[in-house]
Amino acid sequence: MKDEKGYGQGKGLGTGGGRGRNKGGSYGPGGFCVCAKCGEKIPHQQGVKCTTIKCPKCGKTMVREELLKNKM
Repeated sequence: MKDEKGYGQGKGLGTGGGRGRNKGGSYGPGGFCVCAKCGEKIPHQQGVKCTTIKCPKCGKTMVREELLKNKM
């Protein structure tokens, strides 16, 4: 439903109401996937979560490089 000015009356987030970069879990298209066990590093592929990739050296699950840096 719209008011006389043509604006909707929904619960929009408005400017700045979203979860910004990184707080929403996204680190952007660049960066690396890293194995937390052996340290093997491969380039991150846009649209592919690092946690869905197995390490080419040891077979363990990869994680985003930024996640390891944030935990240290």
